[in-house]
Amino acid sequence: MSTKAIASKHISEPKEKVNIFPAVLNFAKKNAVMLVAFAAAAITSVFVPVDYKYLGYFDFKTLTCLFCVLAVVCALKNISFFYILAQKIVQCFKNARLSVLALVYITFIGSMLIANDMALLTFLPLGFFVLNSTGKQKYMAFTFIMQNIAANLGGMLTPFGNPQNLYLYSKFNIPNLEFITIMAPPFVLSVCLITLCCLIFVKAESLEVKGEMRKLPPARTALYLCLFALSIAIVFRGIPYLVGLVVIPAVLLFADRDALKKVDYGLLLTFVFFFIFAGNMARIDIVRNIFSFLMEKSTLLFSVLSCQCISNVPSAILLSQFTDNYRDLLVGVNIGGAGTLIASLASLITFREYTKHNPGKTAYYIKRFLAFNFGFLFILTGFMCALKFI
Repeated sequence: MSTKAIASKHISEPKEKVNIFPAVLNFAKKNAVMLVAFAAAAITSVFVPVDYKYLGYFDFKTLTCLFCVLAVVCALKNISFFYILAQKIVQCFKNARLSVLALVYITFIGSMLIANDMALLTFLPLGFFVLNSTGKQKYMAFTFIMQNIAANLGGMLTPFGNPQNLYLYSKFNIPNLEFITIMAPPFVLSVCLITLCCLIFVKAESLEVKGEMRKLPPARTALYLCLFALSIAIVFRGIPYLVGLVVIPAVLLFADRDALKKVDYGLLLTFVFFFIFAGNMARIDIVRNIFSFLMEKSTLLFSVLSCQCISNVPSAILLSQFTDNYRDLLVGVNIGGAGTLIASLASLITFREYTKHNPGKTAYYIKRFLAFNFGFLFILTGFMCALKFI
């Protein structure tokens, strides 16, 4: 065959088209909140053109603290630290009720230490493993919902438990003891409600959890726990945040580069975009007047309602521009994390994990999710409103 014929044949062959749509769709699903935040920032930038005042929008300490905590938590997850800890606790119990309580309490405590979304990403798979391996799938939806509520409400007690806490704690320079005092009443009530639900809706059926126990690498475990302690010290203002920004990435660069790759940079970018959105909204006169009026009427109720529409993190960033009443705002954006599926990023994580394992039960899950979440929301909101009049 001649060279011309070969060339002609080669040209006539149709080229295989690369379909990038599935990849784009998958990226959009995983980063839906970030894309919404980007859109909000872009739209408001039309009304408030970019200028030097944009630099004042960003809370660099919040971003640094969040990055440090996320990086160290990823390193601990890479050595199965939280999974092993949880598995040991769960294997101590011999019935479904106590095991579900253990799973929920682990998530509850975990959210206070490693943030609510990271607690769910860590312990939801464990909940699936325990219930699936023991044939107790009937409790799967309930357990996931209680873990979700525990993550949202458990994280309210500490400044680093929820992302919005870290922001408000830094912005208003809230003293440590005052922060805990503000959040203690709804926290205690949440513990009681979660415990009561688990006792009522889960039977004390016998079960056995099977699975080989893994061992932790002593040196790396000790190193990562030291880095975690450093992160906590930075959050509590014991060490300048710039120290953590230098030390933690430098150590992980040699000890575990994979941890740095696994950091939820989408969450960090979400904060950046919402900082721009909130800063721009505060500079639009009509918006500033309306929000200031509503916040004066009831900071607590308006912040709770805001979370149901735009989620708790953007609500905290946006509403903090219009009030100095950080006590009610702090409570509102925490208990406001219960309610709709979009009230908290953590709720979307739980929804994604449940539907991944139970694709045919989406409607069933949403009905139960809304029933429990709005039940918690109404009780906690009513309780906190009543406390204001005592």
